[in-house]
Amino acid sequence: MKRLDLLKQMSFGSQVAEDEINALISYFVETNQWAKIANGEIDIIRGEKGAGKSAIYALLTTKAGDFFDRGILLVAAENPRGATVFKDLVADPPTTEQEFIVLWKLYALTIIAQQLREYDIRGARAERVYRALEDAKLLEKEFSLTSVLRSVHDYARRILKAEALEGGLTLDPATGMPSGVVGRIVLKEPSPEQKQHGIVSVDTLFDLLNEALKEHKLKVWVLLDRLDVAFVENHSLEANALRALIRAYSDIRNRDEIAFKIFLREDIWKRITEKGLREASHLTRYVILDWSQAALLNLIMRRLLNNAAFVEDFGIDRVAVLQDVKKQEELFYRCFPKQVEQGQQKALTFKWLVTRCADGTDKTAPREMIHLVNCILEQETKRLEQGGAPAPDGQLFDRSVFKLALPTVSNARLNQFLYAEYANQRPFVAKLEKQKAEQTPESLADLWNVSTNEAMSKAKELVEIGFFVERGTRENPTYWVPFLYRDSLHLIQGKAESDDEPELKFPTK
Repeated sequence: MKRLDLLKQMSFGSQVAEDEINALISYFVETNQWAKIANGEIDIIRGEKGAGKSAIYALLTTKAGDFFDRGILLVAAENPRGATVFKDLVADPPTTEQEFIVLWKLYALTIIAQQLREYDIRGARAERVYRALEDAKLLEKEFSLTSVLRSVHDYARRILKAEALEGGLTLDPATGMPSGVVGRIVLKEPSPEQKQHGIVSVDTLFDLLNEALKEHKLKVWVLLDRLDVAFVENHSLEANALRALIRAYSDIRNRDEIAFKIFLREDIWKRITEKGLREASHLTRYVILDWSQAALLNLIMRRLLNNAAFVEDFGIDRVAVLQDVKKQEELFYRCFPKQVEQGQQKALTFKWLVTRCADGTDKTAPREMIHLVNCILEQETKRLEQGGAPAPDGQLFDRSVFKLALPTVSNARLNQFLYAEYANQRPFVAKLEKQKAEQTPESLADLWNVSTNEAMSKAKELVEIGFFVERGTRENPTYWVPFLYRDSLHLIQGKAESDDEPELKFPTK
């Protein structure tokens, strides 16, 4: 097949898991981390942006039928794409952490109950949970995640207000309901008299639900993904919401049949724990997604070998390659040049790709790698369409297109991640445009028109979000911008000096 025709049929897939849920099964690497998650040993999945959290979430939902056959019901707490369920909380957030905790608990109870009712899970305990949620107008016939969240938000606010005003709950003599609350669900354990009127606490409802599930030999996993999208505009609200979620998780984790599965970005985890979170020291059921070079190579090879036209044209035994890391490396260099930049001191191509996609934490996420190889494919296709000769030695890609592919990836990372999620840092980052890639505290102070101490403080913030790498010594640090951000800012190789002006020469005697 002509090389151009082959390239036009090829793709490395989307870098965003939500955009290719069905194809994901053929790409996905079932690692030991995945096995632990699938076996229920892990509750909190952490990782950098693009590290594969959403891929795991998508695979879980795709395999929901297989899990149900194992006695595990997966309950999604968020829309898989589009507008986030939690968008209304940004405009009208809970005013206290306690309100947020109650909101998370009631939300989980309601969406679990809705799913169980759909599966016709019955029995005295289950019916009691359904009835309590129906009385509180939380479990409605017209069901949507957004409407449930709105209802539990309102109920949490009213119940906290009622208990705070009364120092406890009193019953309306006419209805037997708690005063000021439309429903029989309360926070504190009710008195014997209140129990006789059907009053039940949130924690008791979880106990009843847990026993109902046990009767039916069923477990429930509540999946909480896209939390980075939910509160992206307000980091303070995000921290309050997610700290409350962790505390709600801690409160219910002793129920054997109910589990939260929380997908969190690593930078967000650091943000919510930096002010202290006592529960963090007791969280042992977690995993941090990390990608070695071998794992990234396997990922790229799986996506390459998912192209049937390529496999046929190159005469490849797909299974044999994926079972042997040496064959994967051989195939990579059959398709890619040995080096992008030639020379004895220059890196081999795969390492070059990894370093160009690494942020200031020295971690390379699959998202940027997939984006970069897709851009290389696009640039090579364009080069051949314009009359360029096929790459030498039967390779798919000519070394000339690699650097042409970098700006697209760099622009996406700068604008869709850093500027989108850290808008307050944009004025400082933008002033680095067309400057040197390595800065000193003094040069940053000049550039930002602040004191040297203020410049160092701001630089450390940029280190924390992976924009800068801190180098040098503690007394004389420098701040280096990783390759991932350089093309988008048109940075110049080298170190900035606060005295870049030409040195004055004075006559000597």
